[in-house]
This record gives sequence, structure tokens and C-alpha cells, in this order.
Amino acid sequence: MSNPGNIVGGHKANLNNPNTSEESKQHSKEVLDQEFNGGNVDTSSGDKNPNNVAGGLKATVNNPQVSKEAKDSAQERLNEMGK
Repeated sequence: MSNPGNIVGGHKANLNNPNTSEESKQHSKEVLDQEFNGGNVDTSSGDKNPNNVAGGLKATVNNPQVSKEAKDSAQERLNEMGK
């Protein structure tokens, strides 16, 4: 089966698209309600690669367009990871 998050995202996008028919929107609503708990998908798989997480945090710390608060938070998380 395809990624449930992608399926839910597609149906949610359809519901908010002004160019789709009411029939199509009704179908998406039914699929979300019947198969995906109204569109609530568990995304907490917990199997993120720690090196990728650290890389994203380092990018945040070095990005000039990120707020000081976000940089400080990212640096704290890096320190907790020992990176």
C-alpha cells in the first residue's frame, strides 16, 4: 500500500481545492472518515536517522534566516545528542 500520509494529504488537498467537484470532495471525505480516522495519521514512527536529524539541526544553527530562538533550540538539541 502507498504511504498513508500521502494518501491522506491528497484527499485533504482535494477537499480544499476549489477546482474539484462536490462529488469528488464527498468521496475524499468518505475515504478519510472510513479508512483514515478522519485524516488523523500516526506519523510518530520513531525510526529517524540520528545523523540526518543532527544535519538538519546544524543547518538550522547556520541559517542566517532563522530566528535566534530557533537557533538556540537547535543548538540545545545538538548538545543533548552529543554532536
